[in-house]
Amino acid sequence: MMLALILAGAAVAALGLLFHMQGHGVVGPEQSFMYSSPDWIQYGTWIAAAGAAMVCAGLFLRRRGR
Repeated sequence: MMLALILAGAAVAALGLLFHMQGHGVVGPEQSFMYSSPDWIQYGTWIAAAGAAMVCAGLFLRRRGR
């Protein structure tokens, strides 16, 4: 259960980082609605933070369960 939370959080954080970079215009196709969009810079940051919180919660619960 905790491993699933850690892995899901890592995936969410990675996607948030990708969205953040697309918002900056670093990666992604130029015709994407996310490309060079200031809104997606902020969305990506919040999504990555949520993923990091999931990873931290999973690690905390995993350690606490021992």
